Amino acid sequence: MNMLLQLKEHGQSVWLDHIDRDLIHSGGLKKMVDEGEICGLTTNPAILANAMGSDAGQAGEIRTLLRQGHTPAAAYEKLVIPEIAAAADMLRPVYKNTHRRDGYVSLQIAPAFADDTAGTIAETRRLWRAVGRENLLIKIPATEAGIPAITQLTAEGINVNVTLLFSQALYERAAHAYLDGLEQLIARGGNPAPVASVASFFISRLDTAVDAIISSHLNQCGWIKTYNALERESLRNLSGKVAIANAKVAYERQQEIFSSPRWDALAAQGAQKQRLLWASTGIKNPAYRDVKYIEELIGPDTVTTIPPTTLAAFREHGRVRSSLREDVASATVLLSTLKTLRIPLDDIASRLLSGGVKQFSATFEKLIDAIPQPLP
Repeated sequence: MNMLLQLKEHGQSVWLDHIDRDLIHSGGLKKMVDEGEICGLTTNPAILANAMGSDAGQAGEIRTLLRQGHTPAAAYEKLVIPEIAAAADMLRPVYKNTHRRDGYVSLQIAPAFADDTAGTIAETRRLWRAVGRENLLIKIPATEAGIPAITQLTAEGINVNVTLLFSQALYERAAHAYLDGLEQLIARGGNPAPVASVASFFISRLDTAVDAIISSHLNQCGWIKTYNALERESLRNLSGKVAIANAKVAYERQQEIFSSPRWDALAAQGAQKQRLLWASTGIKNPAYRDVKYIEELIGPDTVTTIPPTTLAAFREHGRVRSSLREDVASATVLLSTLKTLRIPLDDIASRLLSGGVKQFSATFEKLIDAIPQPLP
């Protein structure tokens, strides 16, 4: 049995964390959609860079655009936007059949706008118009500049995927930014029903960062004086567990926010709930089970985004159970233990957000630099 199909029975949507030209034009994407394996698609500069870098056929098209006077960034966009639009068209039946719950394609704004609220708003509006598909989500990082932009864009009826979330506090800000935007939209006489949003909570990146700190603490000179035997054992037992605990507690908070009187008033106007989306679900530590971050975060009203290799693995040997609300009390205790063991989760989350923006920026710049120039 295809285990991906069972996730639907638990109320979880599967979105593919990948895009390339071959997937769209070979019929591969349509096949996965038609068979019900996936009901959405996400992408980011790293994914697009890998896709374009492996497609030799695009080099000629890019050179033609450059000869026509396009900048490298404009040439990149000329190729990417039609692919995003084509993917959105393939997913449109899902969008209609699920009454706008699924069937979305996500496109990230250029990382250069991460610390520029006005720039983020203007760039998002431009991309929204350029793609011209109502089942598009624009990915905006949850930076200090990004949060007010999320409110403004939601108020304008633009779908937003809030990305690079690692902490409880920042998730709450993202959720309330969405609610603020919906309230402003309704106050202006707008219809909130077509507006969608997801909050992308990153998983494996957090474990990678925390595991590195745990290893450092255990291996540093003088660690015997810093930690007693019980604390050392607690540190070892935290490896590979923090990200899942963090996600479980975030889900509990999401349930509270979207069952409050404030939300009930918005839902009565037809507003859609902002769902949590599990991002960075591929395993980075080969010692862990390859589908760990899928299996341990299965629950209703959530989205899991899965890269192709992990998707194939889960299709073959994934195990499905309602895991997201299992032992939430222990997850809460685990997170509180971090403070005792001098692992500053909020600081780590802040660094990961900043590092994620820088990583995407570097990837985007590398992609643009690698665009082949016109032949003499």
